Amino acid sequence: MANFNRVMLMGNLTRDPLLKALPNGMSVCEMGLAVNRYFKTQQGEDKSDVCFLDIECFGKTADNCSRYLRKGSGAFIEGRLKQDKWVDKNSGQNRYKLLVVADKVEFLGSPQHRAQQAGAQQSNPQRSAYDSFGRENVSPFTGQPLPAAAYNPPMPNTVGVQDNANDLPPVESYEDEIIEDDNLPF
Repeated sequence: MANFNRVMLMGNLTRDPLLKALPNGMSVCEMGLAVNRYFKTQQGEDKSDVCFLDIECFGKTADNCSRYLRKGSGAFIEGRLKQDKWVDKNSGQNRYKLLVVADKVEFLGSPQHRAQQAGAQQSNPQRSAYDSFGRENVSPFTGQPLPAAAYNPPMPNTVGVQDNANDLPPVESYEDEIIEDDNLPF
């Protein structure tokens, strides 16, 4: 039997992302997302339906989301559904919660706003130890401030996934070889 578990969502954050560290040292970020659905009733009235979802992401994606997203920020999220199960301490009943584990998060917003943020950081070198929201950059693991010289933040509106392009072998170029229709094997 075939299985497929993939989710793509676009909406706005309902709360500031919460960054935590797992016992093994990996970052995990929890956030809420509101996704609207707009439709017309049979009477022609415009209506909207809001779906509130819990989002969880890990590693570099979690660090980037914590650094660049805030309540109200727009985000496009691609991931999978996950069902958590636990026993309620008070009633002893099984409880379930469906959430989205994000593999890829794209930050949405106006390019002008991102350009203003980048310009402000370049014109004020003393802010290099601070993120684009003016918060001091601290290690999520130790809580200690990061040294300004060692701080190299990712660019806003980047996808928070690891890029393995440098690990790939070089691509061979066939620019000199010309293939004519007569040489095709089909």
